Amino acid sequence: MRKILSVVLAIIIFLDVVAISVLFIDRKKSDPAIDEKYGYGINANQNNGAEGNEEPSELFTRVTFTAVGDNLIHDAIYEQAAARTSSGYDFEYAYQNISDKIEAKDVAILNQETIISTDHNVSSYPQFNSPTELGEEMLDIGFDVFNIATNHSIDCGEKGLISAIEFWKSKNAVTTGAYLNEADFQTIPVTEVKGIKIAYVGFTEQTNGLKLPSDTDVILMTTNDEERLIQRVRDADAIADFVIVNAHWGVEYTHEPNDTQRNLAKKLGENGADVIIGTHPHVIQPVEFISNSDGSQTLVAYSLGNFISAQNRGPRMLGGMLNFELVKNNTTGEFTVENVTFEGVVTHYGYDYSNIRVYPLESYTDELASKHGVLSKTSSFSRKYLDDILEDVIDDQFLVKN
Repeated sequence: MRKILSVVLAIIIFLDVVAISVLFIDRKKSDPAIDEKYGYGINANQNNGAEGNEEPSELFTRVTFTAVGDNLIHDAIYEQAAARTSSGYDFEYAYQNISDKIEAKDVAILNQETIISTDHNVSSYPQFNSPTELGEEMLDIGFDVFNIATNHSIDCGEKGLISAIEFWKSKNAVTTGAYLNEADFQTIPVTEVKGIKIAYVGFTEQTNGLKLPSDTDVILMTTNDEERLIQRVRDADAIADFVIVNAHWGVEYTHEPNDTQRNLAKKLGENGADVIIGTHPHVIQPVEFISNSDGSQTLVAYSLGNFISAQNRGPRMLGGMLNFELVKNNTTGEFTVENVTFEGVVTHYGYDYSNIRVYPLESYTDELASKHGVLSKTSSFSRKYLDDILEDVIDDQFLVKN
């Protein structure tokens, strides 16, 4: 009898475990038809960790992320990079104060605002083209994923965009938003980190009135084809555990997201986006979780502002670094986004845009602020000025207290 009771008890416990596992099944399910249609690309340079292809041995698997805003390379930035070397361009000085924060994460995401075309001369506003050494520096300091769908994507025309896509491909970099042709578009970019598949989608709201030729094979994802964009997110959701969307949208120099951003964020979340990283306004905008009808939540950072630039107004000197963790419960298979923080980053330069570089806000001092060249346009600029913007725009729950 005791043996019989033991067997019955074991069966009951097994059924309970199965029931609990079913209860917590995540919305991410692989669709074989879509897997076959799109496949998924694994970035050869992705930092998977030593245990990347092994069965997780702990209760939770954690993947750390950071994302920053517009890498906006004006002539003052690349001319200074040229002056620091006997040939080519050396961008190390501009980013060396922030590089350790980038390197520390499993995945780092950048909005590459300005195109990098090997077929065109280097140029600045209003139609940009940046040196290849810039892209190489971004890879060297640890960026893994690059959004290249921006309002400047067509600054060098169709040929320039093709060249830029091919440049990043030659570096085995993961890019979102622009594709050589339909066949290229069909492979949704996916990286695998610690056994977790992460898909990336990117788009831009505008291209400054520039257009690709009507007969082009190149695909630049824009909100003009919202139906295709939404389907892209659905398909990414079907082949990956986690979907990140790079959204180049909104109104420049405004701290408040508009209804178009909010409405599209809701649609993207409903169709599978887990995190939406906004860029383009050149100033920071709020961060929030939005709720979806299936009970899931989507993290939205409406704008991370500038990562670096040579713009000339106080609010544009403050950008954001969005940090978060993707956490997998290895018992239930459930995924959550945790430990979301928003850190300020500051573009600093002296008189006449000299010595442009990026600082973490936490290490930016009153003394530095008192020497900032932006004081000629924003006389109230100071460390407190930056802190006040950050606290006014970003909800307190996401701020790191120093």
